[in-house]
Amino acid sequence: MTIGLAHAELIAVLTAVTGSDPRVMTVRSGDALPSGPFELGHRTLQSGLREWVQDQTAHPVGYLEQLYTFADRDRNNDILGGRTISISYLGLVREQAAPGGGMPGWHGWYEYFPWEDHRSGRPRMLDDIAARLAPWIEEDAMRSGQRRRRADFDFGLNGAAWNEDLVLQRYELLYEARLVAEAGCDLKHNFGRAMFADHRRILATGMARLRAKIKYRPVVFELMPENFTLLQLQKTVEALAGLTLHKQNFRRLIEQQELVEETGGTESETGGRPAKLFRFRRAVLEEREFAGTKLPLSRN
Repeated sequence: MTIGLAHAELIAVLTAVTGSDPRVMTVRSGDALPSGPFELGHRTLQSGLREWVQDQTAHPVGYLEQLYTFADRDRNNDILGGRTISISYLGLVREQAAPGGGMPGWHGWYEYFPWEDHRSGRPRMLDDIAARLAPWIEEDAMRSGQRRRRADFDFGLNGAAWNEDLVLQRYELLYEARLVAEAGCDLKHNFGRAMFADHRRILATGMARLRAKIKYRPVVFELMPENFTLLQLQKTVEALAGLTLHKQNFRRLIEQQELVEETGGTESETGGRPAKLFRFRRAVLEEREFAGTKLPLSRN
């Protein structure tokens, strides 16, 4: 749909967690997110997006919320073919095969953002990033102090705490420092897998939204099977946050918030004794407002 000299594009950040891997649905063999123009025949923005996802991936879409509208004047418009307003949506699904016509496929979040996964400790890549940022920080004497503080805050450097929610800020800083391929850097200095136009920026926005939202709304259950163990639930939250959670504190929080109920069934886990199966208490949404699934982080 044309708006003045611009046209509107619909983009989906379709997310699933399979095993312990947070994944995103892509097209073009992993290089782009499902997208397409908003057309006059579409009844609503959301219905238009669902049509494009169905056409390109043939994957069903359940939970969907509007994410952000990207309309920056300098946002890769030469690649996109004129001024483009991109209206993005975040979708939460259970992974299925995608036989659509857009070369669809599931790819891990951390293929595109490898510095975001801290479940096994601080990634060594952060040292490489810090080293590459150093010349950029010092090249502008007037702003070097501000740049250094920004790098420390965003990437948890020089004693600053890591904030898992700053996914977009970290990517945008790397873009500004020309350390990602989308900014035209030397590929040998690139961090993470590149995507078409600014689709990696849009993916970063979706990751940040979901990481923040699981702390105050029970959206994580949109990614879970009907019946699950508490360990499976914890692993899913850890996968999204890119952090390790304290097992007992996590279970205590879930129980205190009355988010789940036992099914009466059990499932064997990692060769140990059978674990109880639970299901999400959807009725609780009607009973009260949620305090949220706060993340009891491990401080090992």
